[in-house]
Amino acid sequence: MRAYYYDNRDGDPTLPHDSGRQVEPSVLKSMGVLHWSIPVDQEDKWQEEIDQVAREREYKNRDVIESSRSTLGENYSNAMATVWKEHMHDDEEIRYALRGGAYFDVRELPTDTWIRVHVHGGDLLVLPAGIYHRFSLDDGESVKMMRLFKDEPKWIAHYRGPETDTNPRRKEYLATFAGPEAIFVA
Repeated sequence: MRAYYYDNRDGDPTLPHDSGRQVEPSVLKSMGVLHWSIPVDQEDKWQEEIDQVAREREYKNRDVIESSRSTLGENYSNAMATVWKEHMHDDEEIRYALRGGAYFDVRELPTDTWIRVHVHGGDLLVLPAGIYHRFSLDDGESVKMMRLFKDEPKWIAHYRGPETDTNPRRKEYLATFAGPEAIFVA
């Protein structure tokens, strides 16, 4: 995993958009974004480590998805546009990259600046409920990921706007990671 500030230039979201300014893991952790490096080259070992994380965080279910032009076919453009639009979820978003690469862009607190997190095979990333984020494949345009979740998946995206800014999970996120004074900041 590599994290850096997004360059905010228009253009293809699968390109790096690297500002050249790195982001330390401690900054991500202070925002509730967690990361584990669990190499995928030894299946028995990574399965055990994923199982351990799942037990510790009470994830009961999982599935595996592949996103690429070939797997999504004619739905590729629409699917990528949907996950690229800034949104949040009521539940954590947990992904373990098995193959390929992708970007998770998250909003830094309190600046609201985009931080780009580039994940590859072996990266386990947890985005907390209520964090504004977006997703894109990297320039390889293919990723295979395991999704973990506590119960049944609730992949409802709440797109950023005044109504979502007052969503209870968003308020809880801000109270936890930005302090109580930030609860009503849009």
